[in-house]
Amino acid sequence: MAGHFEPIPGGGAAVPLDEVEISILRSLAVQMLELIGPGDEPVEGEDPLAAMFAEGPSEPPADPALARLFPDGYTGPDADEQDEELRAASAEFRRFTETDLRSRKRDDALCVVRCLDALSAGGEGGAVLKLGPDDCARWLGALNDLRLTIGTRLEVGDEDENNELYRLPDDDPRKPMVMAYLWLGVLQETLVETLMH
Repeated sequence: MAGHFEPIPGGGAAVPLDEVEISILRSLAVQMLELIGPGDEPVEGEDPLAAMFAEGPSEPPADPALARLFPDGYTGPDADEQDEELRAASAEFRRFTETDLRSRKRDDALCVVRCLDALSAGGEGGAVLKLGPDDCARWLGALNDLRLTIGTRLEVGDEDENNELYRLPDDDPRKPMVMAYLWLGVLQETLVETLMH
């Protein structure tokens, strides 16, 4: 499989991973969990229905990576120049959607950690990660979130502007992040292709 996802019988996908790849993926997923933050667990005895409809934040996150993961619903990067009505609608949208979106992103990252932990428990060396259809969807979400986060940190934008990122010297401190960004892109692309078959 050469580091690419491939379909497996009965649905799902598989990819061979060595110890280093498992460690990197797990570390990135844990960092994603830390970035997103802990979930709000309902207080014991609290009405679960009320907790389900609890309101979230109305202001966009200050961290650029979080702002990329949780974008405004109706405004863009030039929000200061846009009209007050759009900003109010965006705040309202965020208040009722961000909590669920955070929960889904947290569940996706947790799925990656759990799958890798189960894989690592099997012994030393590399292994073939096999994902069922539900786990594939969660992995796809997590891979996308990881790429968005790393891309934001690297300030990846227009391809023409960022070609220099792909030709960094080995001693550039951004090189490991660029390599992870590209590798995650291959995993994401091959997982999408696998799921389309």
